[in-house]
This record gives sequence, C-alpha cells and structure tokens, in this order.
Amino acid sequence: MNSLIQSGFMVAALATGVLAADAPPVAPIREVVDDYHGTKIADPHRYMENLADPLVQAWIKGQAEYAQRVLSAIPGRDRLLDRIRELDAGAPYRISILRRWPNGDLHYLKTLATGNLDKLYFKDAKTGEERLLVDPEKMAEGGRHYALDFCTPSPDGRYVAYGVAAAGSEQTVLHILDTTTGKDLPDVIDRMEADYTHPCWLPDASGFVYSRRRQLPADAPATEGYKQTRGCLHLLGADPAKDPVVFAMNTSPAVALAEVDFPSIVLTTGSRFAIGKIKHGDANELTLYSAPASSLREPQIPWKKICDAKDEVEEFTVHGDDVYLMTAASAPRYRVARTPLDAPDFAKAQSVVPAGEAVITGIAAAKDALYVALLDNGVSKVGRVAFDAGAKLEMIALPTEASDGSPLAVHTDVDGAFVATASWTRGGRIYAYDPKTRALVDTNLKPRGKYDDVEGYESAEVLVPSHDGVKVPLSILYKKGIKLDGSHPTLVSGYGGYGMRSSAYFSPVRLAWLERGGVLGIAHVRGGGEYGKEWHMAGRQQTKPNTWKDFIACCEYLVQKGYTSTPKLAGLGGSAGGILIGRVITERPDLYAAAIIEVGCLDMLRFETTTNGVPNIPELGSTRTKEGFESLLRMSSYHQVKAGTKYPAVLLTHGINDPRVEPWMSAKMTARLQAASASGKPVLFRVDYDAGHGIGSTKKQRQEQTADMWAFLLWQMGEEGFAR
Repeated sequence: MNSLIQSGFMVAALATGVLAADAPPVAPIREVVDDYHGTKIADPHRYMENLADPLVQAWIKGQAEYAQRVLSAIPGRDRLLDRIRELDAGAPYRISILRRWPNGDLHYLKTLATGNLDKLYFKDAKTGEERLLVDPEKMAEGGRHYALDFCTPSPDGRYVAYGVAAAGSEQTVLHILDTTTGKDLPDVIDRMEADYTHPCWLPDASGFVYSRRRQLPADAPATEGYKQTRGCLHLLGADPAKDPVVFAMNTSPAVALAEVDFPSIVLTTGSRFAIGKIKHGDANELTLYSAPASSLREPQIPWKKICDAKDEVEEFTVHGDDVYLMTAASAPRYRVARTPLDAPDFAKAQSVVPAGEAVITGIAAAKDALYVALLDNGVSKVGRVAFDAGAKLEMIALPTEASDGSPLAVHTDVDGAFVATASWTRGGRIYAYDPKTRALVDTNLKPRGKYDDVEGYESAEVLVPSHDGVKVPLSILYKKGIKLDGSHPTLVSGYGGYGMRSSAYFSPVRLAWLERGGVLGIAHVRGGGEYGKEWHMAGRQQTKPNTWKDFIACCEYLVQKGYTSTPKLAGLGGSAGGILIGRVITERPDLYAAAIIEVGCLDMLRFETTTNGVPNIPELGSTRTKEGFESLLRMSSYHQVKAGTKYPAVLLTHGINDPRVEPWMSAKMTARLQAASASGKPVLFRVDYDAGHGIGSTKKQRQEQTADMWAFLLWQMGEEGFAR
C-alpha cells in the first residue's frame, strides 16, 4: 500500500474506530535514508518526530488506548494496585529535603499517606507547631496537576522562593511566598533553569541569584532550548525582565562559557564569596569561579577561576573563605582538596581527604566540620573532617539496624548533620549527629511505617563476572527460604550512566512483588559510579557496550543459580537506562520473558537533534564524528531491531510532556518492535498525558504505573492470578 494512501487510511480509521479493538494501530512506513560518514541508515518512522502531526497524534492516542485496555484487563491488576496503595500508605507521612536553622526550626517537604504530592511545611522548634506553607494540590487546573520543583527559604525565614511546573513538564515558574501574609509577592519568573541549580538568597533577603533560559521564538529549533542560559540577580520588587545578568556568556572577559554550558551562582551562608558554577552539559566535571558576593551588584564582577573541567572537580562546598573540591584528578575514587576563595589555585590546593579504597560520593560543609559521603564495597557511609589544620577523616558509627547511611541537611550555620539510614529490606530513620557527644539521636522525622520492619525478607550482594572478566556488583532481594529452582518471577533493573550510583534504599511497595515469591535484582553496571570515575568511564561513548553486557551477565547469573529462568525473567530501565534495556533485548531476546522501558533513550542517532540531546553529547557522543556515529549506532536500540526476531513482551511507558527524552523515542521503538517481532508477544505503549519524565508525577500516577508494569510482567510470566 502506498504510504500516503496508508497514512490517510490510518487517520480516518483511527477517527472512526474502524481499527480492530483487539489490536494496536499499525504505523505506516515512510522511509528516510541518512548518510553518516559513508554509511547509509534507514529510518522508517522519521515522521513520528513531528508530534504535532495529526497522524502521529492519532497513532499515539490509539496506542495509548489499546495499552490501557490490555493492561486494565489483566487479571489481578486491580488487586495488585490495591496492595501497592496499602503498602505505600503504611507510614503516616514521608519527609524529604530538610532545611535546618540554627534555632532548631525546620522547613521540609512532606507527603501525607492520604496526600498525592509533596507539600512545603515549616515547624517551629519552640512550640512544635507545624504550618503548611505551599500546597501544590490546590493549584490543579484544567485536568493538569502542578508539582513543586524547589523551595528555598530566605535567611530570615520571611520569604520562600518556590518553583512549580505543570504536568511533569519541568517548565518551572518561580513564585515568592511572604510567610507573614501567606500571600505571594507579585514577582514571578518563568523559564527557570532548575535542573542544575536553585535560587540562592542574598544574606539580607533583599533578593536572590538564579539561572534562567533565554526567551526563544515559537519556531526556534529544538536544539536551541538549553543554549545561552544566564545567571541573574533579582531584587524583590524589581521587574524580572530587567534583572542584571551577572554570570553568562560575554559578561566578563575573565569567564569563558560556551553557549551549551549551564551557568549558575551559588551563595553560602557565612561566606563573603559567590561561586560561579559552570556545568558543561551533562558532563560531571565543573568549571568554577569565585568573586566577592558584594560585587554582584557592580557593573564588572572580578571573577577568579578556581578550577576547570580538566581538573575533574565534580562537587564542591564552601565554608567561610575556603572552597572544598571533590576531584578525580589523580584519584579515580576521588579525593577532597581545599583552596582559598580570595586567591584560588587548584594546583596548590591542600589535601583534606586523600584518595583511598572507598569512593567519595559527596561533600557538605556544616558549621563544625566537613561531612563526607562514601561508598565502601557497596555500603554507604558517613565521615567527618574537622576544619582544624591536620584533621583526619573520622567515620560516624551507624546504628546496628542500618546497613547504609548518608549525610542529610548539612548547613554552614548549624553544627552537626542529619544522617539518613537505609537498607534494601527495612525502613530507615533520620538521626541527628551531635559532634560534641558523637552520638546519633533519632529525630522522629521519619515515623515507622506499618511495613518498614516486616520480617522474612533479605538481600544478598554478589560479584558477577562480565563478558571480559570484570566483576559487576549485583544486589538481590528475595523472601527468606525461597527454593532456588528457577520458578521465581524476577525483575532486574539497571541504569549505567553519568556516574550515578544505585545505593541501598527501602520501598515498602516492593513487598507487593517480594511477598509472592518474586525476586528483585539491581545490577550495578559500568557507566555508573559504584567504583568511581573509572567505572563511569568504562560505560560511556565507545565503552557503552559494557553497560548492557554487564546486565546480561547479571541476569545469566540469576538463571544459573536457580533464582529464576528465562520464562520468569524481565529487565527494567528508564531514561538513559532505556539504552541499557533496549540493547539487552535486541542483543539477547532469548534470555527474557518481558522487558519494561520507561521514558527511554532509544533512537540514539537522532537524540542530539532534541533539546536535551545537545547537553548529553559529552556523555554519549555525537554523530558529527565517525567514531561518535559508530558508538551511537551500537547503543541505538531502534536501529538494532531485526525483522523476524522473537522478541520478549515489551511495555514502553512515556509522559507526553517529557522535556528530557522526547516521547517519539518510545513511539518509534514501539512501531518498529510491533512490526518486527515474530514471538507473538505483546508490545504496548503506555502514554500518560499528564506526565513528563517522571519528575513531578503524583503518587497516584506512580502507583498506577507500577501496578500496570508489574501486572504486565506477571501476566507474561504466567503467574497464577495474572495469566489470561
């Protein structure tokens, strides 16, 4: 059938409901051929990249409706959802993002068991009174919800700068709440760059510094969206359109910025200096500058360079007139060095925490000391270094019931730190560490949930040899006493990108999978940061195949040891983890019963044509070079799909408002898999029209998606109560 005739038929059929209700709509073929450095690559669904095309909209809507019908009809799905909701409501509330104040007052985000979104609260230390400040659930309109992106109280507590974005779009708009009146000020700032930085208040609360994307015409190319971001200064009551630009391209001869860089300004309580921070796309290595904070209102700001990307600084914190730098330079598992902000010199920076076997994963300055997060043989730990000359790293002893701990709510105007404990199978707590007594005291900020201490579950940590002999950490969660007979439904997840780590954490919702004898695996594949910089670099660009080969090795281990078998095995990955799972099923389709790809990066040859593709070039590469094209082709699942292959069942999920990975990535992969697979197993495209990349989704949305995903897997694994 001619593609144009087919396209017209498609739109008409979708509009009139002619297509069979028991089958997804068929995507027409409109092949485009690209020449990459002499290699011709066919793309049968390029037209799907135009999400405004009525044909594409109709096809996606048809896919979404078909997926909804299939998923909602799975026996056991509704019972599973009920159980997920029950488990998720086991604790009366959950708290995150704490701001401690010297007098003991607290600001924090809290989600009630009966609530749907994070809300901002203030707690008075003297009276114990808790006050709700910002409630995004009251902002919903037109069927769209709004979620908090950030909440930054001013130093005097009077104002709160908060950002909200609609329907998971991450198009953040800043508002300012006056807590004395309970009303917002007229100051409203859109186009906020909130992914890499949040507003920082001036010491006198007269205003704040922030980062903002430029105004673009409606017809601007998608690739322009993240370019020429600017660091600005806003004084309360001023017109945001006239806010002075203080850190951006061409604002100072001393500062070098590329148009794809993300600039921001960081102010720290108790310091006389501002930090100019440059994030080079999604690369971890930072360029930093310092200048007197008082100079931010001057026409020329005397920025001095602290470090450049070549110095491999990935995190920093400020205490007084010093900056502490977490760097991988000559230390693949990182070290911490200090240099003065009035005359910074990275080459002469003093060692504070030398490199060791443990991976340093984060640093934060309190009033009394530098607190250090470490990963030691897969276990998260907390250390402390006093600011005294020659002070050594001291480890903080965790309570016996906790396997992992991490510093939380560390601020330069408050002594000590909060320490959040965690494990895979039990709920954690939030403790206050007192540097004088060296004791941890439960803050009671994290109430014990009904399901936080359920007996009968355990976890194991193993090392699995990969394709090249490198041993890959694998965490395994299961019910005590299970027989290793290959009968257990097993879901293995992984990510493997940007040096990100998967540390132990507890989710009571997991019990809905584990209590029925299911097994959960977390594969700590290369590309992550479990073993520092080298582990990251071993799974990016040309070395990216290690990521999915590590995952396959972990899955083969679970089969070999009898935890599961191919008919009971599934993989899960999202975003850049979509590269991982997409390539797993295209390289070893025989190994899996099913797979789930959430908001996945799937057509890697076209990713850099998108808004977020440009910042990702440092991590993934570019088709503009032959070497980059070849590595991107290897990691592009869409281009590895082969007709006539027996692929596992696949569920692809996406929020239509996703600003990070375009929904057409999942659409194109869905179309190609549906046309190519010879297994007869379903390929479904689940679309949420009130969501994006998952950031800002409501609790209800997360619960329903989890129920759909797990029901889909249990159905495909033939589990009792789910098979049709």
